[in-house]
Amino acid sequence: MTATNLQITTGIIRQTTTPPLGSKTGAAWAVLLSLFLIACSDDYPEDDGGRAPAGADVNAPKSRLLEHPETGERLAERQVLVRGNASEPASLDPQLVQDSVGGAIVVDLFEGLTRSGPRGDTEPAMATSWASSNNNLTWTFQLREDGRWSDGSRVTAQDFVYGWRRAVDPEVGSNYAYYIESAGVANAGEIIAGEKTPDTLGVRAVDDFTFEVTLDEPITYLPDMTVHYTMFPAPRQAIEAHGEDWTRPGKMVSNGAYTLNAWHIGEKLVAARNPRYWGDDSTIIDRVVYLPIESSSAELQRYASGELHMTSTVPVSQMARLKKERPKELVMVPSMATYMYAFNVNRPPFDDVRVRRALTYAIDRNIIVSYITRGNQMPAFTLTPPYVSGFDFRQPEYATWSQTRRDEEAREALEEAGYNEDNPLEFELLYNTDESHKALAIVVSQMWKEKLGAKVTISNLEWKTFLSEKQAGNYGIARFGWKGDYNEASTFLTLLTRDSGNNDGGWSNETYDQLLLDARSSDDPNPYYVRAEEILWQAFPVVPVYFNTTVALVSPSLKGYPEKNPRNIVYSKDMYITAD
Repeated sequence: MTATNLQITTGIIRQTTTPPLGSKTGAAWAVLLSLFLIACSDDYPEDDGGRAPAGADVNAPKSRLLEHPETGERLAERQVLVRGNASEPASLDPQLVQDSVGGAIVVDLFEGLTRSGPRGDTEPAMATSWASSNNNLTWTFQLREDGRWSDGSRVTAQDFVYGWRRAVDPEVGSNYAYYIESAGVANAGEIIAGEKTPDTLGVRAVDDFTFEVTLDEPITYLPDMTVHYTMFPAPRQAIEAHGEDWTRPGKMVSNGAYTLNAWHIGEKLVAARNPRYWGDDSTIIDRVVYLPIESSSAELQRYASGELHMTSTVPVSQMARLKKERPKELVMVPSMATYMYAFNVNRPPFDDVRVRRALTYAIDRNIIVSYITRGNQMPAFTLTPPYVSGFDFRQPEYATWSQTRRDEEAREALEEAGYNEDNPLEFELLYNTDESHKALAIVVSQMWKEKLGAKVTISNLEWKTFLSEKQAGNYGIARFGWKGDYNEASTFLTLLTRDSGNNDGGWSNETYDQLLLDARSSDDPNPYYVRAEEILWQAFPVVPVYFNTTVALVSPSLKGYPEKNPRNIVYSKDMYITAD
């Protein structure tokens, strides 16, 4: 294994790789990296079958059912689901959640107009039906009348009005405010800019159970967008009573299948079945325990020991082993997600497109997906994945080149930018704590060092700190991942518009922004999307590495996991635990 030098400073682990390894062919890289991962891997214990799940101490009633009402399977006496959840959530406020960590919990606690079905299709949730009029400029959602908040009060159209207004209110400070604007909701942009007040947003309660949305441009996929938690209703009564503390146990009011029962920071978060939820009769899981385990190896060990029913991910170092030893438990589902690195274009040397181009070209994606991630990922040269519904997927020219040619072009670009042996490129690569992110950062930085002579320091931060540092622009190049919020290309491409709350790399292009604005009102947005991608191929604001897959371990006793859903939204209420 390559020796490393660890320097711990103020919560950041700085790791500098050893000197370049010399020229290598693709095969030599593959062998080296495989040996590296094997050497770095942690053995996981065999399942002893005797340890109770970590949530077993949670106060949960005996299951109301002995058998599953549809399949006839015998159910476990205690329906306590224990989920690995990667890290501590930064927020449980639907309008403030900005990552998959908080999102995985919030979709259990709250429910929006629509939800994602087992195969990713949009299904009714709080809305029983919807219709558009006025050339798709007006959308009307009919709400179910049996929807209740956990405090017993009715969920009404006014709660959606309040939630959507919160999302765009500058005083609330949602990172997803742009999402409402991307949906074309009237006046959203002006409200976000502080030019209009939130009460002018194009939403209104026609009556208690009729929610109307007025758009600036006709958008046909609005119902798909309402699956996202930013568009969930908000409990005004709890927010006004408790302020920022409203998301704490005992104060939170929610309308989903579960309520917040307990939250022990750094240990676990517990949700309890909500008896006032309209679909409670069909909910089998009584308690859900979310464990914030940042180390994927530690998560794997706890799964193998019988402490978890499902993991949030799988360490890349164990993929080959798990494919062989636990093939029926290993879930690998194509996901609408792109793994990449983001450049801060306001910080040298990344303000030079030649540097960004060189670093983009020099990554050997085939080696990464074949020998590092090994989870059926696909090499990525574009921001938008090929399996997004209706998208006219195309590749940049450099995707058709051999890696040898890409490396040659990368060296030429870097030399043009003024970097060489006498003046080597030097920078820091930032990633959030996780063995898989670390392994990839080491491999990618070694490729840059080997091929370009770059001196790369890799640094990691725990999740919350990583998010805040990245949003503040305190980085040069950082790990970045994006999972589509709905099944349409704009969910990826709007990520890099000037006003996107997630575009913290500072890149902007007026033509790009206008293309995405024009796409909203077009009967055929694909030509605009294709042109937008072409701009990205020339500007390199991010480095796409691979199109992701959902990779997780799921216990044989846990049934109902959505193995066919590319949105990777896992609702606990859809699952159940069978008896041993």
